[in-house]
Amino acid sequence: MRLTILGGGGFRVPLVYGALLGDRAEGRVTEVTLYDEDPARLGAMARVLADQAAAAAVPDAPAVTATGDLDEALSGADFVFSAIRVGGLEGRAADERIALAEGVLGQETVGAGGIAYGLRTVPVARELARRIARAAPDAWVINFTNPAGLVTEAMAEELGERVIGICDSPVGLGRRVARLLGVRPQDAWIDYVGLNHLGWVRGLRVDGRDELPRLLADTEALESFEEGRLFGAEWLRSLGAVPNEYLHYYYFNRDTVRAYQEAKQTRGAFLRDQQRGFYAEAGRSGLPAGAALAAWDRTRAEREATYMAENREAAGVGERDEGDLESGGYEKVALALMRAIARDERATLILNVRNGSALSVLDAQAVIEVPCLVDANGAHPVGVAPLPLHAVGLVTAVKAVEREVLAAAASGSRAAAVKAFALHPLVDSVAVARRLLEGYASAHPGLAYLR
Repeated sequence: MRLTILGGGGFRVPLVYGALLGDRAEGRVTEVTLYDEDPARLGAMARVLADQAAAAAVPDAPAVTATGDLDEALSGADFVFSAIRVGGLEGRAADERIALAEGVLGQETVGAGGIAYGLRTVPVARELARRIARAAPDAWVINFTNPAGLVTEAMAEELGERVIGICDSPVGLGRRVARLLGVRPQDAWIDYVGLNHLGWVRGLRVDGRDELPRLLADTEALESFEEGRLFGAEWLRSLGAVPNEYLHYYYFNRDTVRAYQEAKQTRGAFLRDQQRGFYAEAGRSGLPAGAALAAWDRTRAEREATYMAENREAAGVGERDEGDLESGGYEKVALALMRAIARDERATLILNVRNGSALSVLDAQAVIEVPCLVDANGAHPVGVAPLPLHAVGLVTAVKAVEREVLAAAASGSRAAAVKAFALHPLVDSVAVARRLLEGYASAHPGLAYLR
């Protein structure tokens, strides 16, 4: 099978390739094509993957080719993995800075920053979807491009059920909850529901019994893992659920905005500077074998250790524990998804897919994040119990914002873009929304289409 990675020069590509190196089953990926518009990043990443293949010392490692020609990259693809970043990390840093200057959150996928990123990304994602539909109509598309739920919904307009969004946050959360309860994640049904970066674990069922109340009753256990320390045992018991870590931006918004404003630099600026150093090092001529991979490993370790540092500072919980450094493994989710479809190996995965009738408060076309049953025909969302009213409010409000972003990107309407900012629960001011749009339009040439 052939896998094409759009954004093939991106920093997380070695995670995907590393997972493929460990896949020894029949029907596995045998060829990986990296596509990127930046030849320097593409070359550096090809070096890292070559080092990975050499270190793995497997005789049949997937062959890697790199190209800047999109049609060449898509031709013959069985799966397309989309992990693009429109505007790069410089754009992310600007998103954060402009929002914080207005006293609102500028995070990559949440609030004003997520809206700005979506307005830049949706037109590009739609065009990619059209190109995929023409060049590789039988390919399955796995989207990790942020904001993942919004971008998946945009691509689904062209690709229908053949595009599926993935995120490692709910997988990592479910794994941590299961571990605390002494349960193997594969033996549990994780009742997770919401939108991308806006969801809750409401139950963890083993043999028909919900084990989550046992965790909620144990303060020491609750405060021993990442989400428990972020939110606090008392708040989790009030909710009767364990929220995705990104809900910290909603439940403790003023605290996190203050922490971000007081930080030496924003997350985007940190990653921009860090990755500049990595790509410069990995792209140097005359590097010895293994040096590019070693540079990537060092950079990744620092990246993981500093993840959501401002939120932990706002919560007063210090550095991440070693047990929390392991992500949900989006590359493992992607591989499991590809396996299930290509080999008709049924699997249950938390994915971003069209709602259908799974979540009653949203329409059928809305992309949601829920457990899905996956087989050769794709991902099928499982019906979920109704949300409590406080969650209904957040989910429907944010979905309304996403729809305004989609409308603005389709029509070029500045009014729709302002409406998207103004309706978001973390902006809640029409005057601020207008200033945000002006700031973003001035900073990003990619928003010139808004009129």
